[in-house]
This record gives sequence, C-alpha cells and structure tokens, in this order.
Amino acid sequence: MYFVDVILPIPVENAFTYRISETEYAFIKPGMRLAVPFGKSKIYTALAISVHQIEPRIYEAKEIEQILDETPVVNLAQLNFWKWMAQYYMCTLGDVMRAALPGAFLLESESIIKRISKTPIEPHLDAIDEDGLAILNAFEGNSILRISEVMQVLNKKKVLPSINKLIDLDLVALDQEIYEAYKPKLVKYVRLAPAYNEEEKMHEALDELSRAPKQR
Repeated sequence: MYFVDVILPIPVENAFTYRISETEYAFIKPGMRLAVPFGKSKIYTALAISVHQIEPRIYEAKEIEQILDETPVVNLAQLNFWKWMAQYYMCTLGDVMRAALPGAFLLESESIIKRISKTPIEPHLDAIDEDGLAILNAFEGNSILRISEVMQVLNKKKVLPSINKLIDLDLVALDQEIYEAYKPKLVKYVRLAPAYNEEEKMHEALDELSRAPKQR
C-alpha cells in the first residue's frame, strides 16, 4: 500500500496521511497540491510533504480526491522554512501554509467564488471544457457560488481543476471579502478587581459578602 503525508490549511499540529495508488506514488512530489476529504463532507486543498509505504496505526487512511498540480508549487527550501517558522512562532504548519499561499491556491468545499463580469467568455471558449461552461452558466442568477454548490451542479466531487482553470483565465475569482468578513468568537470572562489582589483585602470582601442578605 502507498501513502502520502500532507499539510492541511487548518491549525492542527500533525500532518495527515492519505492512501494513494502506485501510479500516484510515483508521480507525487513534495510541494504538490492535492484535493483531500476531511471530516464527513469537506474537501480541502492539501500540500504533499512526503510519500511512503507506512500505514497509519490509529486511523484508516482515506483516499485522496485528486492531484491538482503537474509540478510542485512549493519547493523543499520553502517547506523547510515553513517548518522553521512554525517552530519559531509556535504555530502550526497549517497556519503557515494558509498565510503563505495565495487564497486561490487553497480552494476548499466552503470557499466562495464570484464571476468576473469584465472578462468576456467568447475569447476563451476553446480553453474552457464542458465542466467550466456549466460552472459559468450556474452564475446566471447567482452572484457567488460555494465550491460545494459547484459539486452539486456538476454532480461530482472533482471540480477544483475546472475552477482553477477559470481562475487562471480571469473568468472567476475567490471572494476574498467573505474571508475578511470573518469575526472571531469572543468569550466573556470576569476577573478580580485590582483592589482585591492582596490577601487581606480579599478576606475583607469575603467577610462582607458572608454578612450580606441572601438574594433570590
């Protein structure tokens, strides 16, 4: 059996292992992008870091969806630099990967694309395949599309190469505004007022509270 270790653009410490065929084993090089399943239904763009024949022990490796590149988009020197950055800044390789690569290189099932209306389709008809035309037609009446919606339109999971082709032709673009609109979830905490940091003051406050009338 053959396997590939990949980095996912999510904040997790370890690489993930996926199963590949013998042909894919001979073709995949470190730094190439792969579309891989993650969780129950998500698809992520992952980055290959090594191929091997060691089966993971704690989980059953899933098969990759497809290979997205003919040649590596990240070289070994850059990968080593990413590892150094992750150690130096005490973050994960997934964090470094998401920060280092352009958004269009990291398409995933929840990514959102939009049509670039200023670019006419006609000059590119010879370069657009049937799937690409179906994606462009799906924008009629829709200003944006999720990658998961494109999967439904084409009735298949392997849609990233067609979308990447349309991005290369400047016919669609990743909607960066959606990602910039993200707001982190905030959690409220209470803390002791500075005046009560001293043990004596703390005891006085506790004594006062113990004498206070009970509230319902």
